[in-house]
Amino acid sequence: MELQNQVAHAVHVLNHDAQSCNRVSANQWLVQFQQTDAAWEIATSILTSDHPKPYVSDLEVEFFAAQVLKRKIQNEGHCLQLEAKESLVNALLLAAKRFSLGPPQLLTQICLALCTLILHAVEYHKPIEKLFYSLQNLQGQNDGNIAVLEMLTVLPEVVEDESATYKTKSGHRVDYGPEQLLSHTSPVLEFLLQQSKESFDGVIQLHDRSRKILRCLLSWIRAGCFSEILPVSLLAHPLLSFVFNSVQVLSSFDLAIEVLIELVSRHEGLPQVLILKVGFLKDVLLRAFSSGDEKVISGLACLMSEIGQAAPSLIIEANPEALVLVDALLSCVLFPSQDWEIADSTLQFWCSLASNIVRMEDELTENSKHVKDVFSPVFLALLDALLSRSQVDDSTYGDTATRELPDGLAQFRLNLVELLVDICQLLKSAVFLQKIFFGGWLSSNVQIPWKEVETRMSALNVVADVVLQEGQTFDLSMVLHLVTILCDRESYEPKGFMCIVHRSLVDVIGSYSKWMSSYVTNARPLLLFFAAGMSEPLCSHACATAFRKFCEDATAVMHKPSSLEMLMWIGEGLEKRHLPLEDEADVIGAVTLILAHLPNTDLRNNLLLKLLSPSFESIGKLIDGDHVLTLRQLPAAYTHLVNSSVRGFYRIGTVFGHLVTPLSTSPDIDNSIIALLETFWPMLEKFFQSEHIENTSLSMAACRALSQAIKSAGHHFVTLLPKILDYLSTNFASFQTHECYIKAACIVIEEFGNKEEYGALFMSTLERFTHASSVMAINSSYVCDQEPDLVEAYCSFTSIFLCTCPKEVVASSGPLLEVSLQKAAICCTAMHRGAALAAMSYMSCFLEFGVTSLLESVTSNSASMVVQVISHSGEGIVSNVVYALLGVSAMSRVHKSATILQQLAAVCSFSEKTKWNSLLSWDSLRGWLHSAVRSLPGEYLRHGEAESLAPVWLKALGDAAFDYVESRTSDGDKNHKHMRGKGGRFLKSLFREFVDSHRNIGT
Repeated sequence: MELQNQVAHAVHVLNHDAQSCNRVSANQWLVQFQQTDAAWEIATSILTSDHPKPYVSDLEVEFFAAQVLKRKIQNEGHCLQLEAKESLVNALLLAAKRFSLGPPQLLTQICLALCTLILHAVEYHKPIEKLFYSLQNLQGQNDGNIAVLEMLTVLPEVVEDESATYKTKSGHRVDYGPEQLLSHTSPVLEFLLQQSKESFDGVIQLHDRSRKILRCLLSWIRAGCFSEILPVSLLAHPLLSFVFNSVQVLSSFDLAIEVLIELVSRHEGLPQVLILKVGFLKDVLLRAFSSGDEKVISGLACLMSEIGQAAPSLIIEANPEALVLVDALLSCVLFPSQDWEIADSTLQFWCSLASNIVRMEDELTENSKHVKDVFSPVFLALLDALLSRSQVDDSTYGDTATRELPDGLAQFRLNLVELLVDICQLLKSAVFLQKIFFGGWLSSNVQIPWKEVETRMSALNVVADVVLQEGQTFDLSMVLHLVTILCDRESYEPKGFMCIVHRSLVDVIGSYSKWMSSYVTNARPLLLFFAAGMSEPLCSHACATAFRKFCEDATAVMHKPSSLEMLMWIGEGLEKRHLPLEDEADVIGAVTLILAHLPNTDLRNNLLLKLLSPSFESIGKLIDGDHVLTLRQLPAAYTHLVNSSVRGFYRIGTVFGHLVTPLSTSPDIDNSIIALLETFWPMLEKFFQSEHIENTSLSMAACRALSQAIKSAGHHFVTLLPKILDYLSTNFASFQTHECYIKAACIVIEEFGNKEEYGALFMSTLERFTHASSVMAINSSYVCDQEPDLVEAYCSFTSIFLCTCPKEVVASSGPLLEVSLQKAAICCTAMHRGAALAAMSYMSCFLEFGVTSLLESVTSNSASMVVQVISHSGEGIVSNVVYALLGVSAMSRVHKSATILQQLAAVCSFSEKTKWNSLLSWDSLRGWLHSAVRSLPGEYLRHGEAESLAPVWLKALGDAAFDYVESRTSDGDKNHKHMRGKGGRFLKSLFREFVDSHRNIGT
């Protein structure tokens, strides 16, 4: 009794004590108590005894006791003796009857414990039979039917869970399962029917009894209790009449709807029968409309949508019941609820119906025209309803209102996208656009309803792909008319809700930019409109994107002096707008594109320099030693200058990136590039020699600008290569967290690596990067995971060096490549996916170079270098690649692992037939593989795998190597086969199978 009181006290403290330390202590004590053998007796006593509890609060001690018994039965129930199980079954039956009128959660826990206990009892040959026998005894007692209802409700769920997971020592349990459960369907349904007809005595309210019956019925429907009953017979079943009656009772409405929806989803033929009841459902719906009961409207909308979705062909037949259902759902969309859930719940039905009608039309079926004639008015009305429901409410409308759509409306519009596209396809774009622009709001005599405009522009943007694909051209000048109205306002700035309107209009202009460009004779209002939106965070991205699209499609009109003036004003004003870098790149790129097409070279050069003058000015101030000393004493001003310089470098890089595009239309574009380089290079050179390279953002931006300039005008940098690579390698050595210098060097090598006269320079650069302390420190996968960007940049550089530089240059770099290969082998086991795959790509690149060199000439310097490097590094390669096949990321590395070992096997196989066989042969690979497998942690391998894996893999490697060499020496398409042939594919499948079967071993 004392321990029972301690439990009650601990539960009370856990749930009610104000001190968190006391609650933690009580929780720890209760956890320990649950693990004791005494918990069985104490928990049972709490549920069955009538002793008063020292702490009484909503039967919380009893609820805890029921939970304890349920958990212990699940975890330890199989250890109980038969006598103890029988005693516990009787105790739980007593508790179920005792608390049948108590809190529902308590009764549920008791019933779950009882069902689990009986199903776990291996002594019962037919546990479900035993359970139903116990229920019969309970059924005849006072209030026992309530406990029986709850027991029958939880039983299907417990059977499903336990039959899937519970095992005995002899194997899977076959004494219970869905089949055994459903054999009791008839008496269960009879019991439910009897309960539905019983008069109540006031102890339990009628609506409570109805809900319990519906919950139980729902549980058995999910188990499949009606699976053998024909839909027509099911409609006549008395229990279904009870369900429909419950639909009319508010307290049981939600469960009745849930039962019907479950029936529709589980019984294919039932919707065709249930649609006969749609008149009844609509009557209930009309009453709900009158009373404004959103709960009932929402439930009926869901049910009718499910019926319609489950029987689309029936709806398309357009019989009276189908049309009643369609009309009812249309009314649900129109209902002015506080949120958008009711309309949203019908969207999938409308999508299904529209797509089926469109499909019929595409298939040119006989009655497709009739179906379209019937449903086109419906979808026109639906479009009106959707446009109305997707408008913002008054709380969002105004200059001081929130600047973003409410979350519910934003999600509703997102869900609307598919349906609007379907409606546009069904009605065709001409009708759809006519509906969008229908109304008198375009008249100059009427105050424009901006809420309606915003909604319609949003819908117009959604269907842009369909409209453009149909190929018809429509007059969208009214969009420009709206733009003009806004821009005619004095000092127009989009504020509050008008920001959302602005964004919707801009989205339309961007989506239909090709059409819009044909209406524009004066681009000034449109450019003003773009610029106004760029100042507002809500619509800046949309404005930048639309601006870029429009400039791409309206080049001619942009060459007018007034347009050029506006373009320069926008470009030069970016310094004050603080757009995200990607949006700024859109704007600068668009302006550059227009300027690059200017036929007048002098004008083009002057405007390009003017466009970048703020950027050059910021960077110039930064690298001015005297000026920066003063600024450093003003931290805020210095930070602003650094940020401006970062943006300046990004803009310069963007301009260079876009100047390479129109070479075919502007043959003298090189003149403009030279004009920019004359200002840019001296400035960049001074920056690379300054103290500012310490700043990561500045270094990244400068390297990006240099990379873009080299890609656009590489031939102008040839004579500067020694300086450039010296700056890059020296600066990386000074600040080894700035991998941007290695990335920039990648671009240099990619562009100029084939120039033999600079071979020594390229080798020197590789040496500087390789011998940098940060690269030399990569001696474990842990270090790689700490510096993944550095690993990716370095591996990318070595790969480009291998692929681009002359073979003699590569051959002379053997010691450096050996170091890099060893580092890459270490990194291929890293957790960081990008770093590991970059390392594996470099390893594969090196081995590909090796195969090529050996096939071309075994006596060449490059072949000699390859053999030397692989003979020294092969063991590490094999060991790490095999280890990479373990762990959570292994599946993503299967292909590269198989490719690397296939290439290595090809090198070893081919080398065995040459003078290099004493250094590198098939025996070398055999030894490395055996050693690698033996070195794997024992907990990752099954018994005997350490001995069996290597021979199987070696055989597969031999076949894969043969395929690889043959594909490289044969003509035809063999070289393009996946994994070079059947042998390679089999090797990859072996690795995939190994990874798949070892996912959870060792974890």
